[in-house]
Amino acid sequence: MQSALFLALRHDGGRMERGGRRRGSEAEEAEKGRMKRTIIKDWKTRLSYFLQNSSHSTKMKSKKVGKHRTYFRPSPEEAQLWSEAFDELLANKYGLAAFRAFLKSEFCEENIEFWLACEDFKKTKSPQKLTSKAKKIYNDFIEKEAPKEINIDFQTKNMIAQNIQEATHTCFSAAQKRVYSLMENNSYPRFLESEFYQELCKKTPITRAAQGT
Repeated sequence: MQSALFLALRHDGGRMERGGRRRGSEAEEAEKGRMKRTIIKDWKTRLSYFLQNSSHSTKMKSKKVGKHRTYFRPSPEEAQLWSEAFDELLANKYGLAAFRAFLKSEFCEENIEFWLACEDFKKTKSPQKLTSKAKKIYNDFIEKEAPKEINIDFQTKNMIAQNIQEATHTCFSAAQKRVYSLMENNSYPRFLESEFYQELCKKTPITRAAQGT
């Protein structure tokens, strides 16, 4: 009798334990789904903001249209060109804005920010500005526990630390190539498969542009 009662209790206990694990797993999956939806929603909001502001800065005709603003989004054909090469994406202001928003959603925007900082750095002509920009890039992205620290090896970090003492336009070349390769081989393919990029390639826009008269 006692053996039968023990087996019954053990059976019920095991069933309850499995049920608890299943409910716990379902709760975890639901939480992951909720977080993903929140990130995607935030991503779309950010991208819409980037597209509006980047176009607004060059296409605004406020004096003629009063309070109305004319916003432009890339055509599906233009967006589709971004899939041909990573350079095509970076060279397009809308593509760059979309890619930055995507990296923001993946919490790795420091890569594109570093790459852009390097592009600006290489265009600097003043030796004084070159030195100050080199130090800022190092403080922001390179040194240990920098606020936007990028993922590069110890040797490259040491080389940069030495190079910025007498800054030249090639101070960050090795690190920039490394970061470019990471984005091209990892983030770029995921971006092309993302929901928002796929929607940009469709004929129907996500938001309707406000047309000026």
